[in-house]
Amino acid sequence: MKPLNTVTLRGLLASTLLALASVAAQAAEIRVITSGAFTEAYKKLVPIFEAASGHQVISAFGASIGNAPDSIPSRFARGEKFDLVILSEGGLEALMKDGKLVDGSRVDLARSQIGVAVRKGTRKPDISSVEALKQTLLNAKSVAYSASASGSYLSTELFPKLGIAEQMQKTAQKIMSERVGAVVARGDAELGFQQVSELIYFKELDFVGTLPEAVQQTIFFSSALVQGAEQTEVAKQLVRFFTSPSVAEIVRGTGLDPAVQ
Repeated sequence: MKPLNTVTLRGLLASTLLALASVAAQAAEIRVITSGAFTEAYKKLVPIFEAASGHQVISAFGASIGNAPDSIPSRFARGEKFDLVILSEGGLEALMKDGKLVDGSRVDLARSQIGVAVRKGTRKPDISSVEALKQTLLNAKSVAYSASASGSYLSTELFPKLGIAEQMQKTAQKIMSERVGAVVARGDAELGFQQVSELIYFKELDFVGTLPEAVQQTIFFSSALVQGAEQTEVAKQLVRFFTSPSVAEIVRGTGLDPAVQ
């Protein structure tokens, strides 16, 4: 993504100020936790929101699913307090079912697809078709995949569908509490599978591409209000900002397809 120039940033701030005028009179702190795929977009957008609204966003980060200590489900289980949560649709629905989130408050922010990356300078494998992807997986000495939503899809659906689940148990590794790109970048895995938005920012990697359409999983990353939240109105305003047309290009530039309202 091209960096924002002064004119563009001023335009964003101006349009955002108008949208936030109703809440800007009284600054507040809002606690938000977001999962990996939306992180890059989040980090670019939050400072704009803070500058325009006067509110302060206290941020936390974790995987959408799983029992790693820093995963979003684990944080909720420990009783950590948040006003707004952003995560994959599967993780969100699980928290909603457990009564952690406010019914009917889900808003889709972006869509994400699963991509593949290798360490920079190494040969890019062929993943152009389902059969090519299968052979690439079988030929790889080591494969890293996320402990979040994309990794769950790979291990429980894709590998069995390709008929290679048993072989992948020997070469594939679920990565806990770390981005897959970091594992591939330091040479601990030959292939890395994760959401595109989580792979493209590693300068040490070469992005190979996305999974073939026939076996691709498109995941929605969505927000929801947390039960007992103290700053629900500011949280709603932040969500409207994340889905506004004025920031769609920023979201798209991070490897996501924005769900503009």
